[in-house]
Amino acid sequence: MNDQRPVQLRVGLAQVDTRVGDLAGNAELVTTWTARAADDGVHLVVFPEMTLTGYPPEDLVLRESFAHASEQAVVDLAGTLAEQGLGDVAVVVGYLAHTEGSGPAPIDEPPTDDDRPADANPRRGAPRNAAALLYRGEVVVRYYKRHLPNYGVFDEARYFVPGTEMPIVRLHGIDVALTVCEDLWVEGGPCGVIGAAGADLVVSPNASPYERAKDDLRLPLVRRRAHEARATVLYCNQVGGQDELVFDGDSLAVAPDGELLARAPQFVEHLLTVDLTIDPASVPERTEGRVGPMTVTRHVLSEQPVPAFAARPGAVAEPLTDCEEVWRALVLGLRDFIDKNGMPSVVLGLSGGIDSALVAAIAVDALGADRVHGVGLPSKWSTEHSLSDAADSAQRLGLHYSVVPIAPMVEAYEKSVELSGVAAENLQARVRGTLLMALSNQHGHLLLATSNKSEVAVGYSTLYGDAAGGFAPIKDVPKTLVWELARWRNAEARRRGETEPIPQNSIDKPPSAELAPGQVDTDSLPSYEELDAVIADYVDRDLGMAQLLERGHDPDVVARVLRLVDAAEFKRRQSAPGTKISLKAFGRDRRLPITNRWRESLPTVREGAGK
Repeated sequence: MNDQRPVQLRVGLAQVDTRVGDLAGNAELVTTWTARAADDGVHLVVFPEMTLTGYPPEDLVLRESFAHASEQAVVDLAGTLAEQGLGDVAVVVGYLAHTEGSGPAPIDEPPTDDDRPADANPRRGAPRNAAALLYRGEVVVRYYKRHLPNYGVFDEARYFVPGTEMPIVRLHGIDVALTVCEDLWVEGGPCGVIGAAGADLVVSPNASPYERAKDDLRLPLVRRRAHEARATVLYCNQVGGQDELVFDGDSLAVAPDGELLARAPQFVEHLLTVDLTIDPASVPERTEGRVGPMTVTRHVLSEQPVPAFAARPGAVAEPLTDCEEVWRALVLGLRDFIDKNGMPSVVLGLSGGIDSALVAAIAVDALGADRVHGVGLPSKWSTEHSLSDAADSAQRLGLHYSVVPIAPMVEAYEKSVELSGVAAENLQARVRGTLLMALSNQHGHLLLATSNKSEVAVGYSTLYGDAAGGFAPIKDVPKTLVWELARWRNAEARRRGETEPIPQNSIDKPPSAELAPGQVDTDSLPSYEELDAVIADYVDRDLGMAQLLERGHDPDVVARVLRLVDAAEFKRRQSAPGTKISLKAFGRDRRLPITNRWRESLPTVREGAGK
């Protein structure tokens, strides 16, 4: 670089809500937001990981037709941006790449390890999680994600081949390096390569799913990578719901010294603009060729800096409280599941209890009251306060509400077959489930299951009863958090001068399935405080019996809860998807065999050992 004076660049981080498989719609999204960026004087705009395909595309990756369509889409997008007068804005966009000439390998010539995913996919060639830099109608460079996560909800080693090349592009006199998501989580990874090779700016498209307090990890992480790369890092994260996952945005710009330059709000689409002043002299040496595990290549687009402009201070969004963060995640997860799947409305059973009241409030916040239908389904054991609390909930929320008594239907069953005990109790839940599914079928509503994580964990949601439904909004919300969220949402309504959406009596009364006279949950379960603490350690943290006891849990409670959790695995395999908010959600995040003889047992004291 000949001119070593500081240079300016206005960059944009476009945290957008994509749809998996919608190549045309996602390309149009990129064009729309690039136009907004151009109107704001942005020179470089970054979009999230795999923007064109949506994330995660799962086994769509394995369809060559989809992979090649993605390759064509990124080329077409570059041309479209230029045709619409946006070619002078450099655009970094994620997509699915595929090696040319792929196809079935000859039987006697299997693919090499370098051109196939880790599952030994038998095709020649391989898909790659890629990011491209588009400029003046061309795909200038392509970067292939180096580190492929294969834990929790991620299966990238199943699909992708890791990249080995680090392209660094000179744009307006500034050297820009590309990375993708997981590359930032690895110390000594691509950011270490960038730090050794020399660059001014690191752009990082991300699709990092939300879980509670994850935003507290992001800033320290990006600060570490900025220090390691010796460059400013632009972290652009996806926003929106995709099946069980929800993405919260929270995009960041961090300087090499760790200064937070700008931060986007969570759970909304947003264009975060940042005015950078880069001092190229701060990177004394710029190399190429082999650097550690990667090969650095350099590409020059423009040496001339942009004309000087009046820099604006970066905006830093206020952090959300824990409850507001969770609430927004649940609302966005439900809204996108319904809208992206083209469903007009939802229906749920309103029992007067806290779970259905909370789900109804989430649904109204997500979809509007006119798209939410509540049904009261009283049995002969339903109390008068449950009926009045359900009606109160519906009135507060303004949703559609009707009542269908189930006692005559249950009685008809009981006259036809002799049932007693739990089977008789659960019959009531199953009649309710059948009726709700019938109403769903009749009117095109999606049925919402109202079971919470505590119930799902121990098998206390009845198969084909209250577990029935197409989506379970609070499936990953433990009971204690259900109450906390209800109190928060009411307090938020008071703060806004609005009607509290959740009846206080639904919050205060002891939880009960009301399937037998005088029944309450604590008749057969420990307190929810004890139960949720054990579930958090056993399910979320995968602790064994000895570790659970070391953490101070009561041995009898632990033994009882673990038996219930282990025995309910077959039920969970049949449950509806629901938004993930915890460290480990039931579903794709936690995969245990149904047929499984392993059980955690109480540790024995060896002879001669201390107590």
